[in-house]
Amino acid sequence: MKREIDVPGVKLIVVYHRIIVVIMLLLVAMLIAGSLYAFIRSRDSGPLFRIGGKAAGLNPSRAGQGSLKDGDNPYNVFSGIGTLRVQNVGKVAAPPAAGKTATKTAAEIASEAVIIVSISFPYKADDRAFTEELATHLVDFRSVATNYFANLPRDKLSNLDEEQAKADILKQYNSLLRLGRIETLYFSDLMIME
Repeated sequence: MKREIDVPGVKLIVVYHRIIVVIMLLLVAMLIAGSLYAFIRSRDSGPLFRIGGKAAGLNPSRAGQGSLKDGDNPYNVFSGIGTLRVQNVGKVAAPPAAGKTATKTAAEIASEAVIIVSISFPYKADDRAFTEELATHLVDFRSVATNYFANLPRDKLSNLDEEQAKADILKQYNSLLRLGRIETLYFSDLMIME
């Protein structure tokens, strides 16, 4: 004898499956519509809407750079140097004699310190030539800062004068530049681990 069992949950599961399929189709349609709109929209158009009101002076359309406004003179913040991790060796030792390799003793390795620093600076956004020059000197900027912190004497490292360090690095940066000058430097992160 054949018995039919009526399971009330089967109809409910079918309804849930249909709802999930409809939601997934709506999401796919929204993604396709958004992608098409992004291709059609001009590159220099502003955002459609902002969440949380106007951003506090920053222009999110520039990757790796912020934008500061000073009346009609817009400034960008050059932060392309990134975070540097520099191992301070104090004074530079004499190079090893020909045919010999330089080895460090355990005491020399233990006396080394690590400096972590992020350097940024403002520049005028409308000066395209200077902006391009800054981009070409990125490796030089990193190398100047790395050499400066790597060769600081130990006594200056323990009582680092941040303003003097900024002035010294700024002087070296400006000596590299021909089309403009950097007015000020910022150390957003400066940690010395001894």
